[in-house]
Amino acid sequence: MLYEVLKALHIISVIAWMAGLLYLPRLFVYHASTEKGSAQSETFKIMERRLLRGIMNPAMIATWIFGLALTWQGEWWHAGWWHAKFALVCGLTVVHHLYGRWRKEFAADQNLRPANFYRWWNEVPTLLMVAIVFLVVLKSF
Repeated sequence: MLYEVLKALHIISVIAWMAGLLYLPRLFVYHASTEKGSAQSETFKIMERRLLRGIMNPAMIATWIFGLALTWQGEWWHAGWWHAKFALVCGLTVVHHLYGRWRKEFAADQNLRPANFYRWWNEVPTLLMVAIVFLVVLKSF
C-alpha cells in the first residue's frame, strides 16, 4: 500500500512540476515582447515569481522526494531504465534551474533574448517528459 501511495504522490508532483515547466517559458515568450518597466512587464514578473516559487519549486522537491522513495520501495536502483530516467530527470532539473536564472534576469530588466528563444525552450521539457514516460511504462532494459 505504501508503494501505491508514494506513486500517487509522485504522479501528482510530476503533473504540477510539468505544468510549471511548460507554462513559465510561455510567460517568458510574452514577457520578452513587452517594454521593460511597463505595467504589463511588472505583471509578468509577479506571475513568473509566484509560479516558480509557489508551484514549481515545491513540486520539483516533492517529485524528487517521492521518486527516490519509490525507487527505494521498488528496489529499482540497479534497473537500467531507472538510470536512464534518473539522467533525464536530472536534465529536467537543469532546465528548471535555467528557467529560474532567466526569471531573475527578467525581474532585473536584464533579459536580452528574443521571444523565439523561449519558444524553443518551451519544447525541451516536453521531449524529456515523453522519454521519461516511455522508460517508466515500458521498463525495457
